[in-house]
Amino acid sequence: MNSILSAVGLSKSYGGAPALSNVSLEIPAGGTVGLLGPNGSGKSTFIKLAMGLLQPTAGSIFIDGKRPGVETKRITAYLPDANFLTEWMTVGQMMDYCADFFADFSKEKARAMLARLSIGEKQRIRTLSKGNKEKVSLILTMARNAKLYILDEPIAGVDPAARDYILDTVFSNRAPGSTVILCTHLIYDVQNVLTQAVFLYQGTVALNADVAALCEKEGKPLDEIFKEMFRWSPNY
Repeated sequence: MNSILSAVGLSKSYGGAPALSNVSLEIPAGGTVGLLGPNGSGKSTFIKLAMGLLQPTAGSIFIDGKRPGVETKRITAYLPDANFLTEWMTVGQMMDYCADFFADFSKEKARAMLARLSIGEKQRIRTLSKGNKEKVSLILTMARNAKLYILDEPIAGVDPAARDYILDTVFSNRAPGSTVILCTHLIYDVQNVLTQAVFLYQGTVALNADVAALCEKEGKPLDEIFKEMFRWSPNY
C-alpha cells in the first residue's frame, strides 16, 4: 500500500498527561480521510505532530515516507484551527506571501475562488467578516497543488451554507491524486465525502476503517456508528 501518512507507536504527553497513546495507522494516498472524534480526543495533537509543530514523546510519524520537516511541508497544505492571516495585509499581499513560501501556490486558482465570493485583492484582511476570513484562509490553503491537504476543523463554528461552500471548495480545487485529511467532530456533514474514517478517543485509535465497507457491514451511516461508539463520552 502506498501510504501518504503513517504513524508507528505515536505518543504525546503534556506534563505527564497523555494526549496520544501508542497510535499506529496508515493513510493511503489519494483518498479523503476523516480524522474523527469527540473534543479532546487527540485530533489536533496528531495533526500538529504531522506538521512538525510538536515533537512526539514516543514513536514516529512520517509524511510520504519522511519525518516532518522542510521536505514534508513542501508537499503538505495545512489549514490550522486558528486564524493565520495577517490583519494589516491586503488579500493580494497574503497571496504574494503564500506564493513566496510555497512553489506550488497558484495565484490563478486563488483568484478564481476569490471571484466566487466577490472578495477583491485590495481588501485588507482586517475589514473582512469572520466568515470571509475563514474562507480566505481555506482558499489560500486549497490554492496549493499539494500531495496532502490537512484541514483542522474547517467547518466548526460556521453555518450550514458555509459548510457546503467549504466542502465544495475543498473538493473542486484539490490537486489530482492528492489526499485530504479532514479533522472534525461534525460527522454528519462530511460522511458522504470520506473514503476512510479514523476514530480517535482519549488519545487512542478506536476505529480505522474503509467507510463504504464499514457502513455496509453495520447497515447504518457513519454518524450513527460514531454516535453509538461515543454516546457516553462527556465531550460529545
